[in-house]
Amino acid sequence: MLRGDFFFCTSQFAKSVRAARSVSQRVIAMEARKNEKNEARGKGGNKTSQGDRTEIISEAERIPNFSALPKAVKRRVYALKRLQVQSAHIEAKFYEEVHELERKYAGLYQPIFDKRREVVSGAVEPTDEECEWHSEGEEEELAEDLKKKAALEEKKEESAPADDPKGIPEFWLTIFKHVDMLGEMLQEHDEPILKHLQDIKVKFSEPGQPMSFTLEFHFEPNSYFSNTVLTKVYKMKSEPDSADPFSFEGPEIVDCEGCKIDWHKGKDVTVKTIKKKQKHKGRGTVRTITKEVPQDSFFNFFNPVKASPDGMDEDLDFTLATDFEIGHFFRERIIPRAVLYFTGEALEDDESFEEEDLEEGEEEDLDEEGEEEDEGDLDPTVSMIHFHFHAFLERASAS
Repeated sequence: MLRGDFFFCTSQFAKSVRAARSVSQRVIAMEARKNEKNEARGKGGNKTSQGDRTEIISEAERIPNFSALPKAVKRRVYALKRLQVQSAHIEAKFYEEVHELERKYAGLYQPIFDKRREVVSGAVEPTDEECEWHSEGEEEELAEDLKKKAALEEKKEESAPADDPKGIPEFWLTIFKHVDMLGEMLQEHDEPILKHLQDIKVKFSEPGQPMSFTLEFHFEPNSYFSNTVLTKVYKMKSEPDSADPFSFEGPEIVDCEGCKIDWHKGKDVTVKTIKKKQKHKGRGTVRTITKEVPQDSFFNFFNPVKASPDGMDEDLDFTLATDFEIGHFFRERIIPRAVLYFTGEALEDDESFEEEDLEEGEEEDLDEEGEEEDEGDLDPTVSMIHFHFHAFLERASAS
């Protein structure tokens, strides 16, 4: 599916598109743009930089046979390009207002999320009325003999001594285990700590402040660290790049900042202690030393790599892009739909949508009778755009 097909669906969907682009832009789109520019230079020769106007002209001259157009027509094309830049700046203002709208509605959602935290932690026991829930199809799926067996088990449980756990144990840890993206970060030594995780919140930057959002991980008192809240700030940019204004597709995450974890002695799971033998060159004596070395842990999430203005190697660039993707996933999916990730229902929805995309792609291939699609017409992040569009539609229908 062409990138343009998505942009015209709805103005709000454009927000989902830019979110997807911000996630993988460093890994895919940016490299593609560089390659494209290099190809353009190779065909047309290097041009002396003369500011934004020269950049715009260079972009225009990528059009086949552009140089053959009459001079008067070229001038008008350049005028349209300037209008397009003005449009990009208006679009940037639009996204600033969307951010303010998000901040406003975050305040309306918060009482619901606070109640969720109270139920999860066991601070509040929901009433019978609040616990009423009918799931269509569940009763029909059970065979009669299984229903009888379930009824017998219920009677046994009712007659047995009460063993009622507090709240919903390991609520957030279970979510981490269910979501592949988070499960890959999770280590065995992280699990006892995440059992103390009580809530995850998102907060948006205040009016007049640079655009950003903050993830807050709230922990009950524990034996691992003294912090009650761990934070991760994602900084965003919502303005066209003067060197490449036509690449603007909305706000993108450009940097992130973690926090210091005040580990109790011997409890830091982001490092491990190793013993190493050293031999003295002169005397030949051997001594054993111990030192701490880094190890994999979810809690490295709060000590991210930093974007360098001089650029980074491919591995670091990929690490940073993955970090941005995880932050966005927490904000857009995990926090607003936590219970559905706990039960696994949200995972089924995501998988079903991906399967639909795959089937759609296969049909397109058949229509083309085996011909290869033009790579230049396809957005390499189309599947991620599908994903965020699906998330937007679900949240819109839910509200």
